[in-house]
Amino acid sequence: MTATRAAARLLCWAGQDPAGERAARVGVADAIRAGARPPRPVPGLLRGAVVTTAAQALDDLAAAPVRRVPPGGPRPVALLLPGQGSQHHGMATGLYRDNLVFRAAVDRVLQAWGAEGEAIRADWLGSRADAGLPIDDARRAQPLLFAVDYGLGRLLLSWGITPAEVLGHSAGEVVAATLAGMFTVTEAVALVRGRVRAAATVPPGGMLAVSASVDELGPYLSGQVAVAAVNAARRTMLAGPSAELAAVAARLARDGVRLRPVAATAPFHSPAMEPAVAAAESAFDARPRPARFPVRSGYTGRPLTVRHASSARFWARQMADAVHFGPALTALLDGGDRLLVECGPGRVLSSLALRQHAVSTGGSAVLTMLGTRSDRRATLHVAAALWCEGHDLVLDDSPSAAAESPRR
Repeated sequence: MTATRAAARLLCWAGQDPAGERAARVGVADAIRAGARPPRPVPGLLRGAVVTTAAQALDDLAAAPVRRVPPGGPRPVALLLPGQGSQHHGMATGLYRDNLVFRAAVDRVLQAWGAEGEAIRADWLGSRADAGLPIDDARRAQPLLFAVDYGLGRLLLSWGITPAEVLGHSAGEVVAATLAGMFTVTEAVALVRGRVRAAATVPPGGMLAVSASVDELGPYLSGQVAVAAVNAARRTMLAGPSAELAAVAARLARDGVRLRPVAATAPFHSPAMEPAVAAAESAFDARPRPARFPVRSGYTGRPLTVRHASSARFWARQMADAVHFGPALTALLDGGDRLLVECGPGRVLSSLALRQHAVSTGGSAVLTMLGTRSDRRATLHVAAALWCEGHDLVLDDSPSAAAESPRR
């Protein structure tokens, strides 16, 4: 099988009634047999989509189910942007090589980092034997996570999706504000740079994900170990200096409490980060603009206003203050059923969203732009789900989709 025949592709079609849907499906099949590009899908109430390969296209097309657009129209899309802890080696490298929209957005972020960004790109793509900083170090993880999150968000926006809302976790909040146009990429990079450089002056620490409530963890907290994030029911994160956090982890393990380390080398969202707050505050230099779509803060649980976004202290304090992602997501879902799309590596926020009542009962749903599938397949499956839901997408099923606009 050639590489071309093995490459994933997305086929979409629709009709206003069963006869129209069947005719549209036949039209796609005829184009495949003729070696032509399938016709651009025309929106309709009955929709189908399949992610396939050239070798399997006809069989998969014939077997694909059809879905009716909900009577009230498609559920609005909300984006979830993960932060520190979601990073891993090789994340999104396949998409970077395959998709020009994603690549252009990532390059724009890394170019704003200057020479440091070039080193980060080389490490990420595996073209340097010596990676320099470990990927879990905030000086490496956060610039790269910002670039990947932003690139995935820009790719989704390029499909013609306007989010009903965006919600970031920790460092993901800066990405959310940038996608919404509150910050330019240059301003956002300066903000992230100021925070990670300030964080680097803090003695080493870490973070723990614990299967317990905030109240249950109260007796275990000591010294500078604190609740770093409230992510869902009985899904809490702790953070603190290395030795103190290790002692707390040992006590929790002895008592049979489930826990796991989070990929971080700094005690983010704990009192240990207080010495870095002033330095990060003095480095802030941005003039935020009104958001093009709502940004919900994972710290306050409320929509992010220009006043808050203009506050150097608001962004600097995020390093030491606890994240309240779970309550913020609950508030977002209280606004109605949503299609939640995680724009980042892995499924960290998706797994938390699945614990929300609005998702577990089926009113809302979760999609992941990257996951266990190959990068290209993962993003195409999201596009397929959005199309079948009733969103009229602007899709180019080739690696060379249209590049992003310069202003964004």
